[in-house]
Amino acid sequence: MYWNIGKRIFEEKQQGKERAEYGTYLIKYLAEQLQPEYGSGFSVRQLERYRQFYRTFPIASALRTQLSWTQYKLLLSIDTQEKREFYIAESVKNNWTSRQLERQINSSLYERLLASSDKDSVLAVAKNEKTPSDAREIIKDPMYLEFLGLKREAAYYEKDLEQAIITHLQEFLLEIGNGFSFVARQKRIHIDGDEFFADLVFYNRLLQCFVLIEIKTHKLTHQDIGQLQMYVNYYDRIEKNENENPTIGILLCADKNDGVVKFTLPESNKSIIASQYRLYLPTEQQLLEEVKKEMENFEDDKKIK
Repeated sequence: MYWNIGKRIFEEKQQGKERAEYGTYLIKYLAEQLQPEYGSGFSVRQLERYRQFYRTFPIASALRTQLSWTQYKLLLSIDTQEKREFYIAESVKNNWTSRQLERQINSSLYERLLASSDKDSVLAVAKNEKTPSDAREIIKDPMYLEFLGLKREAAYYEKDLEQAIITHLQEFLLEIGNGFSFVARQKRIHIDGDEFFADLVFYNRLLQCFVLIEIKTHKLTHQDIGQLQMYVNYYDRIEKNENENPTIGILLCADKNDGVVKFTLPESNKSIIASQYRLYLPTEQQLLEEVKKEMENFEDDKKIK
């Protein structure tokens, strides 16, 4: 209905012109005539939105029936076609609610994925045109954990953050990326009489591998990287099946030095990823600066390779 109203306003009343000279007057006139009889759904603001809906999605057959009008209203705020296509594909594939879609847009999911992968790859994975071959194609840096409800100025132990993640596991799975299933918490690892414990263990059906997550509430050190590398090696040699891909390790840390990560790991590393967490959603300016920095690092890494 909303699309048809927008189409009629745009084509019949504006004769299809991109900007009718009387456009503003026309919308106001229609609202004055229709709103008293049909209610707030025909206000000036809503009629303008219907027109925008048609102009943004001019082909009716391309509209996705899985998406609600509320979700389409969120999509209208997106400024590029590629970004809209990404969020449409992800919404349909993951059956996002309107609230989940709004959260992903506000946390700039698209830009964060672009910081560690190229645009074509991100869109291809979202549209199921490509199966991710690298964990960086679906894992974000930074990760925003505002849903945990933890105060950013407070100090937390790693077990506190871990417990908060378990309590809000559904929201964490939404943030961490596509295809993840929870396997274990504090997974015991026996090595020649010594015991170690991996914080969180997941399995990713797209990557077809185990994913181990170690939580560090301090700035990442080379010892932390070595610890996770040992856990990854253990899973590769003891736990994974022959038909599964190598295990991925994610260091979810409060802060990191990309140089330490780069020089601690071999140049061919694809198994260990360091991702910072944030306990709050950033401002648009903060997010822009973070994404720009990560994209610069990504481009530098490609040049080196």
